[in-house]
Amino acid sequence: MNNKYIFRSHISEKKFRDILRLFCVDVDATKTSAHTGVSRICVNRLFDKIRERIAEECEKISCFDTGEIELDESYFGAKRVRGKRGRGAYGKTPVFGMLKRNGNVYTQIVKYCSIKELLPIIESKADKNSTIYTDYFKTYDGLADFGYKRHYRIKHSDNEFANGRNHINGIENFWGLCKVRLSKYRGIHQHKFYLHLKECEFRYNNRNTDIYKYLLKVIKDNPIKLS
Repeated sequence: MNNKYIFRSHISEKKFRDILRLFCVDVDATKTSAHTGVSRICVNRLFDKIRERIAEECEKISCFDTGEIELDESYFGAKRVRGKRGRGAYGKTPVFGMLKRNGNVYTQIVKYCSIKELLPIIESKADKNSTIYTDYFKTYDGLADFGYKRHYRIKHSDNEFANGRNHINGIENFWGLCKVRLSKYRGIHQHKFYLHLKECEFRYNNRNTDIYKYLLKVIKDNPIKLS
């Protein structure tokens, strides 16, 4: 069957558009399968392939240019293990995030939230003339030494969460939206976490965009291969 969205597909273009439309309005794979008559296994594979295209689009964000940028890290995974305390408790996946106010968010899974690992990410996305906002996590101690002279910090340990424009409420709000969204899956396989994270990022960055039309064009330009 000729399908400009999927190579060598047995699914019609109309049916694929239906599946994509349901994905865009956040209908799960089981309900999408029931609505379209396509097997849940096939729908899940298509959803994963759509997320791969989304991740590719997210990685095209080159930099934020000059502006106000919030930096923060968050930890995703199972509930905290009893007896394991501290930032990035045992068994969780650390994710670093950057959010330009009134703009986009960028996320990256990291191994450790150390300055050695985070600085190259920061330098690749944030201009040195940007105004940087962080909390008092020790990793951010030396940002001024690396050229980020406009660096302001908020001290959460003193119950300080905003002081005028000095806050990281934007990126923290994004983490909250992310965790609420991912919680509905009741557990995500580690190898698929990146794709789901990038889907959260994509939906946030395109919250004022018709993502169905956006993705339809992206997939038409770069068709899906199911095999």
